[in-house]
Amino acid sequence: MKKIFIGLGVLGVYAIYALGIRHNQPIIPKPSSLTSNNTNSNSSGNGSTSTASSSGSSTSSSSSSSSNSGYKDGNYTGSVADAYYGNVQVSVSISGGKITNVKFLQYPNTHSTSVFINQQAMPYLQQEAVQSQSYNVQIISGATFTSQAFIQSLQSALNKA
Repeated sequence: MKKIFIGLGVLGVYAIYALGIRHNQPIIPKPSSLTSNNTNSNSSGNGSTSTASSSGSSTSSSSSSSSNSGYKDGNYTGSVADAYYGNVQVSVSISGGKITNVKFLQYPNTHSTSVFINQQAMPYLQQEAVQSQSYNVQIISGATFTSQAFIQSLQSALNKA
């Protein structure tokens, strides 16, 4: 009889603990810099690459060095890069031969952990790309896959510029 009460007690504590964890998870809003023109916000990873990759795989010019300024003015969309937990695709704006803005068109956003990590890392990646005027940016610790995919997508966009 004692074993039954102990078992029920342990089960009850576990149930209360499990419910408490689920109810206390923070709701993380999307950063305001990511809410404009995000056409693939509900992508599951399988069907979202068909429309984005067709625009990202257009003709690419043979620009030899992307670390120098002197890009052609315009907006360029990078190819879709796999970031393990989702896809990353960026768009870069060039004005006066310099990078003026980098926007995320796709990013891993299907898990709350991915949203939280990317909410922290993406502004740094965007800022560093504009400051360095190159795709050669530092990888953000804790967001390694997103950083690597960002670099790939940005590199393909800058190769078009």
